[in-house]
Amino acid sequence: MKRLFILFGFFLLVSCALFAQIKSGTTVWVSSKTADLKSSTGFFASNVGSLAMGTEVRVLQVSGNWAEVQSAVNTSLKGWTAASNLSTRRIVASGTGASASEIALAGKGFSQEVEDSYKTQGNLNYADVDRTEAITVSLDVLYQFVTEGHLSTGE
Repeated sequence: MKRLFILFGFFLLVSCALFAQIKSGTTVWVSSKTADLKSSTGFFASNVGSLAMGTEVRVLQVSGNWAEVQSAVNTSLKGWTAASNLSTRRIVASGTGASASEIALAGKGFSQEVEDSYKTQGNLNYADVDRTEAITVSLDVLYQFVTEGHLSTGE
């Protein structure tokens, strides 16, 4: 019987975590380094603004993997962003000494302990990772690539 209660408690805990999703009317926080706000849900939609990590926003509506949000501080700033840029948990970064990138990685489960574990398990070349992360492609070039390749723009 005790095992049944433990199993039920575990199931309840997992269920609550799964239902902590982004919903209309809720307050959430930006969990990525920056979150571009777009005029619509399309990847190539025009940018209308940008929000920094930890910014509190109100979800106006949700469409698939996109959420229309409005800044709590600057209510004139609103637009669509990927729901993956948002967290139902408050993001607090002040006084940690960590960069915004490190905080974003930690929020996704990558911590100093995980990094140390990777370092001890083999020869990792972080310089290659840094070079890869530094590669940027403008939206115009990306759009040209997508259209010339007859790929879907997702809009």
